[in-house]
Amino acid sequence: MKTITIIQARMGSTRLPGKVMKRLCDQTVLAHVVTRVKACSRIDEIIVATTTSPHDNCLVEEAEKLGVKWFRGSQDNVLERYYLAAKEHQADTVIRVTSDCPLLDAEILDQLLSYFQEENSNGLNIDYLSNSLKRSFPRGLDVEIFTYSALELAYNSATKDYEREHVTPYIQENPDIFSLHNLNNDDDLSYHRWTLDTPEDYELIKIIYDNLYDKDPLFGMDSILKFLGENPDLININAHIKQKQLGE
Repeated sequence: MKTITIIQARMGSTRLPGKVMKRLCDQTVLAHVVTRVKACSRIDEIIVATTTSPHDNCLVEEAEKLGVKWFRGSQDNVLERYYLAAKEHQADTVIRVTSDCPLLDAEILDQLLSYFQEENSNGLNIDYLSNSLKRSFPRGLDVEIFTYSALELAYNSATKDYEREHVTPYIQENPDIFSLHNLNNDDDLSYHRWTLDTPEDYELIKIIYDNLYDKDPLFGMDSILKFLGENPDLININAHIKQKQLGE
């Protein structure tokens, strides 16, 4: 059974253009995401899935520099991009990670993947698992895991524009078809915003990296929470930012 992580990435962000190639300490945002995914030993392959736009040539170069594979597909039909990448690389299980999450916690990823693999081995037959169906983790630590067959069914069945502009809405919105599971955190930390979409987000994440990276390049959620607890005003840097909704 082959498990692959597909990291979607493009340079054409509307609110922070080129965000995935911005620097955090000594590496690009994309490089940090790849490094954190590599820390999970259960993953067989990592693919950076970008677009055919010439603007994204630099992401292919970065993927090659990082020693991971790449796939180029539709700029607007991200569901198709994911499906074709998974099909080309003969995936059985697909992990979806976005390149705007440089604070991705490798231990949380490993916890989710362990649960998915072990429960499916025991006959639970999970089609889709995430930690964001019902949010209790900080935004920016999102991980989605699903079977190739679920992705293929979504690809063949999704008809609405937003279902194809994103990867998993069709799966999430059809619990009568798919077996959906969610990992909940003990405490509700969903008010934290650790994703990268605006200049304010970058400002906060850069401060976190500047203070924690040298001590532990793979610092995780607990270390960030401790740092923010000691510097509570930092949360206000991007607290006013609203997440873009499906279709926007």
